[in-house]
Amino acid sequence: MASNTILWADDEIDLLKPHILFLKQKGYDVVTVNNGHDALDLVETRPFDLIILDENMPGITGLETLQRIKETAPHIPVIMITKSEEENIMDQAVGNKIADYLIKPVNPNQILLSIKKNLHSPELVSQKTTSGYQQEFQRITAAINDSYTINDWMELYRKLVFWELELASADTNMDQLLDMQKTEANTTFCKFIKKNYERWMSDSDCDGRPLMSPEIFRKRVFPHLSAGEKVFFILIDNFRLDQWNVIKPMLSEHFTFDEELYCSILPTATQYARNAIFSGLMPLEISRMFPDLWVDEDSEEGKNLNESPLIATQFERHRRQCRFSYNKINDNSAGERLLSQFANLETNDLNVVVFNFVDMLSHARTESRMIRELAGNNAAYRSLTESWFRHSSALELFRRIAQKGYRVILTTDHGTIRVDNPVKVIGDKNTNTNLRYKVGKNLSYNPRQVYEIKQPARFGLPSPNVSSTYIFATGRDFFAYPNNYNHYVQYYDGTFQHGGISMEEMLIPLVTLSAK
Repeated sequence: MASNTILWADDEIDLLKPHILFLKQKGYDVVTVNNGHDALDLVETRPFDLIILDENMPGITGLETLQRIKETAPHIPVIMITKSEEENIMDQAVGNKIADYLIKPVNPNQILLSIKKNLHSPELVSQKTTSGYQQEFQRITAAINDSYTINDWMELYRKLVFWELELASADTNMDQLLDMQKTEANTTFCKFIKKNYERWMSDSDCDGRPLMSPEIFRKRVFPHLSAGEKVFFILIDNFRLDQWNVIKPMLSEHFTFDEELYCSILPTATQYARNAIFSGLMPLEISRMFPDLWVDEDSEEGKNLNESPLIATQFERHRRQCRFSYNKINDNSAGERLLSQFANLETNDLNVVVFNFVDMLSHARTESRMIRELAGNNAAYRSLTESWFRHSSALELFRRIAQKGYRVILTTDHGTIRVDNPVKVIGDKNTNTNLRYKVGKNLSYNPRQVYEIKQPARFGLPSPNVSSTYIFATGRDFFAYPNNYNHYVQYYDGTFQHGGISMEEMLIPLVTLSAK
């Protein structure tokens, strides 16, 4: 590894020879000057990896030198050393994006630590992260084989997401190994769902049943309303645990969090899972009790147009008086309009806000070549989510809610998974188009490759026809028709889909945010 070159400017540089010798022994090439003018001349004529500046130098001060360096070479980290503890000097240094700020007297190890932090942090983080994951690898493998309850699976999924984010932020070669573990975990998780899902659907009070979509309002929203609190229920469509983890730091200044995971019903699709949340009912119950609010699979009508009326039915059924609003945000202009009406929202007991950006990103990832390039993998997909949230009206909405001290319930209806393994299925013209689940009366498929439901009513699902069957893709599979198969597979390979069975789609964040 080539040695790093450091420029050190200090008017008492001769007194710092022991420090400079120490750094040279550590492998650094240290160039010294005793004033700011010489430092600026050198910065213009040769490259440096880091600059150390004394704040109090004759001629031009360290702060002035810093400012001019930032104009010509903003990429070079600068460590400022000063005798002064005056706050305004510190503020000016921080304002000029100083890399570190040390107060004299400093010892050589302080200097070394600051240099390591600014020059070698990625390398050191990578080494530590690699070592940490290697130590955790066997424990994760054991947990995959020893997860017998939904709580075990939630804990394992949290751990996998933690390491996915850790490895993504460090330059390691462990990503593929973790991806293999995620694939193995999803294979075993799908077996767990196949074994337990029917029991969960037939008995809502059975042992080990997780919190599920129809219970969210009753168990997480109603208690806060009963306590007289004003509540914002914010649903971000297609929102996974990893995506929550990347926007969480932006909200930590304003809120404290009570985080949990809950389990989406099947299919993990808006028509089913989100309508179950807002109605407090399984899809079969919605279709029977409120047929005018349920939209069949073969209908051309939008599948989520009746969410506000469904919320009203849930309050009526539980005999609760509640003044609520419902707003769906499909673009930033709609978000800005909502912010302009914030005073009106404050008159409600409950405000429900649905943000559709992540869902639109997922579909655009399929349909747009440019978005495919921008969201080529899970890390890029998270990055786009983070960028959207940072610059969206959503973040400002959270800030205003925090200022007023209101409660927020943040969740989603389902997650999404990047698919890469086509599975052949044949259906008639009335079969739905979703790539992760199919419902129809004449489906042809390999039953070993899917999770099949031949008696939908036992699972709380409506039957478009008397002999309707539901099938669900597992892991990273997606359904492809034999006709024009190669084109179909090429078009959808690597896209983000939902509707089936995976940890990413089913184990989803539910966060209660309390204003600080």
